[in-house]
Amino acid sequence: MQNQITIQVTNAGKKFGREWIFRKVDLEIKPAEKVVILGLNGSGKSTLLQAMTGYLTLNEGSVAYSNNQQKTEEEQQYKLISLASPYLELVEDFTLQEQIEHANIYKPFLNSLNISQVVELSGLAAHKDKFIKLFSSGMRQRLKLTLAILADAPILFLDEPTTNLDATVIDWYKNMIATYASHKTIIVCSNSIKDEYAFCERVITMEDFKN
Repeated sequence: MQNQITIQVTNAGKKFGREWIFRKVDLEIKPAEKVVILGLNGSGKSTLLQAMTGYLTLNEGSVAYSNNQQKTEEEQQYKLISLASPYLELVEDFTLQEQIEHANIYKPFLNSLNISQVVELSGLAAHKDKFIKLFSSGMRQRLKLTLAILADAPILFLDEPTTNLDATVIDWYKNMIATYASHKTIIVCSNSIKDEYAFCERVITMEDFKN
């Protein structure tokens, strides 16, 4: 089904303690748009992304999702998004296969992909019975990206997606995006690592939102 979801960020502001991380953020992200949010560590890009996904509450302003100009209720927004980020936890006592099965219960995969297909696409099939607590940081990141990219959701959020990935796996990531996410709205947070967002056509800079 064609992606018709628009994200509207209006006068958004977030502070920690007395310090504003960002303020007066006004953005409209159109269906299937590919956007990168650039900023140094501590610039607030991950905080903005978390606010856009509903993981964090804003101090001022709002984030709204609409489908063909019909507003989506806040409690339904989670159905529209998938996310890969450093702060997203995997279940340590699951095997790779169990984690994929678990994810599929809550958010089915694109194109009715089955568990075995997702295991293969992850590039981690040799480790399908290994516990996640024994995974390297690179393997964890690869699994997070697999679950997020292949989720049947129209909006994909990626926070520093190439963290802990070597060159071969970065090529895998770019291929997965091109093959399975070209129809999605994609919002990437990056420290200016070009490989993370080469497919993005729009750049947003956190410096523009400093108080």
